[in-house]
Amino acid sequence: MNNNAHRLRRTVLIRAPRALVFKYFTDSARFAAWWGAGSTIDPTPGGAVVIRYPNAVIASGRVESIAPDERIVMTYGYENPAQGIPPGSTRVTIVLREVADGTELELVHELDTAAHREQHEAGWRYQLSVFANVVAREQHERWFTAWNEPAPDARQAMLETLVESDVRFHDDFAAIRGLAELHGHIGAIHVHMRGMRLERTGAARVCQGYALLDWQVRAPDGQVAGRGHKVFELAPTGRIRRVIGFRDA
Repeated sequence: MNNNAHRLRRTVLIRAPRALVFKYFTDSARFAAWWGAGSTIDPTPGGAVVIRYPNAVIASGRVESIAPDERIVMTYGYENPAQGIPPGSTRVTIVLREVADGTELELVHELDTAAHREQHEAGWRYQLSVFANVVAREQHERWFTAWNEPAPDARQAMLETLVESDVRFHDDFAAIRGLAELHGHIGAIHVHMRGMRLERTGAARVCQGYALLDWQVRAPDGQVAGRGHKVFELAPTGRIRRVIGFRDA
């Protein structure tokens, strides 16, 4: 590998804790969520890295070094010789730093020519933006699970890992601040609207720490009793800071 490589540098801010962000470089299922189905990573020195892009392009390399929650270095290249960058012929270094607004990810990609560096500018700009959204999506999905949990202790434990202690929740029937009030509000719903379930419908629309999700309430008889939308805002910790609910007319 050329020691005088041309370096491509990019940073992206992710509204999630550093430990969670790092899991996307150590868990193949999470790794595939931001690269493409079938992508895998063995998070050990010498471990294989395989990236299967949605357009059927395949890249591969090896993990060179790894420091939990802080840094991973891996080689990278394409299986197709026509790409001009053989597997393992370039190096990608990713460093994670805790910052006030979450986690800052810095990427340095060392390539052998200025032309190859320029070819990858747009790709990394896109891929890291996708990555920031994929990481943020985890928290929004868990909201519905916590909401439907009838057991108070289990629901409390879920909410403690999901929302900020001063979380705010507003909709037609609630103007709530704080985890304790939110827990009590959900508990009252289980008492007075027994058997009702909150369900997500459709895919979450996620954008850099914010999300828009569609929801519906299903009655015990299976009928849909209401529909609407929720807007989520994440805190720098990755936990949910604010939820605004809208009900369809």
